[in-house]
Amino acid sequence: MAVPTSPTRSQQRLRSEQWDLTPEGNPRGFIQSYVLEELWLHTGTACNLACPFCLEGSKPGDNRLQLMRFDDVRPYLDEALTLGVKQFSFTGGEPFINKDMVRILDYALQHRPCLVLTNATEPLIKRLKQLESLRERPHPLHFRVSLDHFEAAQHDAGRGEGMFALALEGLRQLQQMGFALSVASQVIADLPTSEVARQFAAVFRAAGLPEDLPRIEFPEFYPPETEVAAPQITQRCMTDYQTEQSRRDFMCAFSRMVVKIAGQTKVYACTLVDDDPDYALGETLTQSLQVPVSMKHHRCYSCFRFGASCSEMK
Repeated sequence: MAVPTSPTRSQQRLRSEQWDLTPEGNPRGFIQSYVLEELWLHTGTACNLACPFCLEGSKPGDNRLQLMRFDDVRPYLDEALTLGVKQFSFTGGEPFINKDMVRILDYALQHRPCLVLTNATEPLIKRLKQLESLRERPHPLHFRVSLDHFEAAQHDAGRGEGMFALALEGLRQLQQMGFALSVASQVIADLPTSEVARQFAAVFRAAGLPEDLPRIEFPEFYPPETEVAAPQITQRCMTDYQTEQSRRDFMCAFSRMVVKIAGQTKVYACTLVDDDPDYALGETLTQSLQVPVSMKHHRCYSCFRFGASCSEMK
């Protein structure tokens, strides 16, 4: 892959002045997309929970990002198939608040494997019976469940009393149905990673789950539109500290996310930048892949510094 280049002049006019330059006037670092391997679809920011730390700002009734219906989603699934996509992934909010979610999955699983991010509480548990038929589709369905901490009190402090036990119940029922599972949490900075792994393994074992259930840890991403003083990523950073291969591992190099805002569907660079309209790269996936992605968002630094990624494909 060639060294990332700046966007064209016509692309610049559609975006803020900081898209291609840092505040100090240095050329901004960019990622050039080379393929579409994973398509993310944001089902909407409505959620049954109102976690104060949510990176999407999701809560009951929220419509910052609107609920995506089947007719919104299908054209992007079909376009992605023509581009060689390998997986469809879904995030929210809580995807199972969306009444079309099972129908969307039923269609998507006829073509590619799917990943769904969920809190595995009431909205999912109420629809477990509807998920049974999805086990018969040609491709597998994987659920990633949020567990903020291995201690119930710590998890429930942000999500509400009883949510830890309910999430484990959701995990247990999904596992019994034969679906693939993983667990996501933020990094617990004050404990060694080995101790965190040991504690989670004990929780899984006690809940009747495999103690080696895959876990994904994330740095702090902060709620939407938060002002964060992150270091600026210049074009030189992307060549001095990254290689051609490592640049390909950034999510924006191989994935896109579709969201619905104010009645319109748009393609964003990745799952972590939907609070910045500069990252709306087009109305089609094909258009979006032509736009080099600026590293100006503060969450881009988490990808640059820590290798953070919402994907489980790399």
